[in-house]
Amino acid sequence: MESNQQQTPATSAGEEFIFRSKLPDIDIPDHLPLHSYIFQNISNHATRPCLINSVTGEVYTYADVHLTARRVAYGLDKLGIRQGDVIMLLLPNCPQFVLAFLGASFRGAIATAANPFFTPAEVAKQAKASGAKLVITQAAFADKLKDLAADDSLKVMCVDSPPDWCLHFSQLTESDDSAVEEVEISSDDVVALPYSSGTTGLPKGVMLTHKGLVTSVAQQVDGENPNLYFNSEDVILCVLPMFHIYALNSIMLCGLRVGAAILIMPKFEIGPLLELIQRYRVTIAPMVPPVVLAIAKSPDTEKYDLSSIRMLKSGAAPLGKELEDAVGNKFPNARLGQGYGMTEAGPVLSMCLAFAKEPFEIKAGSCGTVVRNAEMKIVDPDTGSSLPRNQRGEICIRGHQIMKGYLNDPESTSRTIDQQGWLHTGDIGYIDDDDELFIVDRLKEIIKYKGFQVAPAELEALLIAHPEISDAAVVGIKDELAGEIPVAFVVKSANFELTEDRIKQYISRQVVFYKRLSRVFFRETIPKAPSGKILRKNLRAELANGFQN
Repeated sequence: MESNQQQTPATSAGEEFIFRSKLPDIDIPDHLPLHSYIFQNISNHATRPCLINSVTGEVYTYADVHLTARRVAYGLDKLGIRQGDVIMLLLPNCPQFVLAFLGASFRGAIATAANPFFTPAEVAKQAKASGAKLVITQAAFADKLKDLAADDSLKVMCVDSPPDWCLHFSQLTESDDSAVEEVEISSDDVVALPYSSGTTGLPKGVMLTHKGLVTSVAQQVDGENPNLYFNSEDVILCVLPMFHIYALNSIMLCGLRVGAAILIMPKFEIGPLLELIQRYRVTIAPMVPPVVLAIAKSPDTEKYDLSSIRMLKSGAAPLGKELEDAVGNKFPNARLGQGYGMTEAGPVLSMCLAFAKEPFEIKAGSCGTVVRNAEMKIVDPDTGSSLPRNQRGEICIRGHQIMKGYLNDPESTSRTIDQQGWLHTGDIGYIDDDDELFIVDRLKEIIKYKGFQVAPAELEALLIAHPEISDAAVVGIKDELAGEIPVAFVVKSANFELTEDRIKQYISRQVVFYKRLSRVFFRETIPKAPSGKILRKNLRAELANGFQN
């Protein structure tokens, strides 16, 4: 498919190999504010369910959500939240998260979201770094903000029964929407401020603009193939945390744009999740590998009717072929595909096209093709030159969907986005002859054994395929002779006896010599971020501190 590869004239670094989507570019109304774009077609589905609260059964129609978001905007104005100010959402999944985020957009304010289970110090750090003027949370988490509110005069608001020193969310939702004045918003204004460590370092505020998020959502659900992911007949499961960009963008915003019903689940529990799929006839189930793994290994799936699911979508971390096959057997009518994203990229870089009206056949392990209206290239990490098909290098992306930059950190911004506008992801991958992207691993996570590259994700997929292993992670440790050697952390399945030697032999039978495991350590759980990504730095730290079985 050479027509999809755009070649520019030779440069000092050599020939440029630039890749584009299998689908044609589309017209994207990226001049619109995010909320205007999201509700652009609301007349087609004003009375349809928009948000379903799985805890209470309460249903908000699209008309309800649009009206309440405008009221929230006016309520924010009355509280003194001005255009460009930041509000923090310290919430688990709930309808108020959606209403507050959209209300901030209407007001011209910026929303930053944080994990409600952060420690008080972690919450304070993000609140101060972002300059938040208001934190919206639940009463159960309010005490984490008490000292911060006292010191900085930060307003704290609860969506449920607040302590006497907090405001109540009803002050926003019961405001008079007729008093809302339209705010003049530039497409380059920031609307969302998620935090990410990027390829290295401490968490940084990622400035996502109205134009960027409109572009990203349009790349996924607009254009000639409106059924790429969602349509207005769908019921979309939202169990992934809304405070993470995956759910915020690819579930919440995409679902709202097409007029689908979003079933909000505050936390993952296998039994309730399966029951909700059956009760609400869920059609779309976006997941991350830990959730996929739990479903694949659960015997309870046979107790429920899961035939309504037409699409399983996995992202945030690699999903091996064995796990793809295992979970695919649980859903008789579903197609499964992976996407690839990064917060700084807006977040989606590539997506599986197996769900379009005329589906493309996607290979196992593929992350699909680069999104429309964007360019991708693969760069040699050592020389900086772009690479042709089937050669592994750092993945770079360019387009209107990428971040504006890191908040108050021009140095980190310039390290991530080069002068030609390419965002360097820090991920290693390649594009094959059919324009499909495959992720090898993180640039800094690759293990180099005497110059040979060992990808942790490859070994992890083999380990998880073992029937007596419920989860696993692989990291590299220093070795005087080899440079680095791979070691594994393994979580045993219940009621199984498994030894280090058996696991090492199991891997040795399936890989070349330099990929064999040097050590195996047993843990109760594998440390992971809310997105599902393995926290390898935590495991390396344990090894450095002398972790032993």
